[in-house]
Amino acid sequence: MLFCYSPSLHDEFPERSTGLLHVQGIRTTADVTESVARFTRLAAQRLTSGTEADLPEIQAWRRVFSRMGCKPTQYRCAPEALLRRLRKEGGLPSVHPFVDLCNAVSAAFAIPVAAFDLDRIAEGLVVRRATGTERYDSFSGEVERPEPGEIIFADAQCRAHARRWTHRQSSYSAVSCETHHVLVVAEAMHGTAALDVGQLITSLHQTILMLWPTALVREVSA
Repeated sequence: MLFCYSPSLHDEFPERSTGLLHVQGIRTTADVTESVARFTRLAAQRLTSGTEADLPEIQAWRRVFSRMGCKPTQYRCAPEALLRRLRKEGGLPSVHPFVDLCNAVSAAFAIPVAAFDLDRIAEGLVVRRATGTERYDSFSGEVERPEPGEIIFADAQCRAHARRWTHRQSSYSAVSCETHHVLVVAEAMHGTAALDVGQLITSLHQTILMLWPTALVREVSA
């Protein structure tokens, strides 16, 4: 099992659509500059007639965050934060070639795309509500405990690899220079989510194979 949802979340969020890629053979030597620029241009085009808050994909996640008890403008889903930065600063941050590609694709589709180092995850990820006992390693170096009932990505060792669903990943399983084995997760809640997630996964799959031609890439089910 690489990834699944708790039964209660299946029932609570029936509008959810998910796409997964299992990738082996990632290296930092790939030049993603042109691909990142192409997807970033697509993202910028979506902002020409308004802000990220006007996009149906973002509006759907804002409704989900409200249902989770989170203030949507305080805790933004990942693509909203990326698009907001693109609109205000004119570009996206550069972290790691694979992460940069995923961020650009996420912004272009306005859909959350998370990339996890599978070698840092115990027995796959379960999207579930937290008990409050899980450990979350922040990028600031602090250890946090998700609030009971908060939706997290958890593994078998009670580690939280993402908080507030699509808001923030953990530093513990973030893709780094040592990462070679990745799970990519794309999730959407808007009306055409199934179609758009499918297109995103296909586009990302093809781009990964172009940039990392020796990588093994396969689509898996949630």
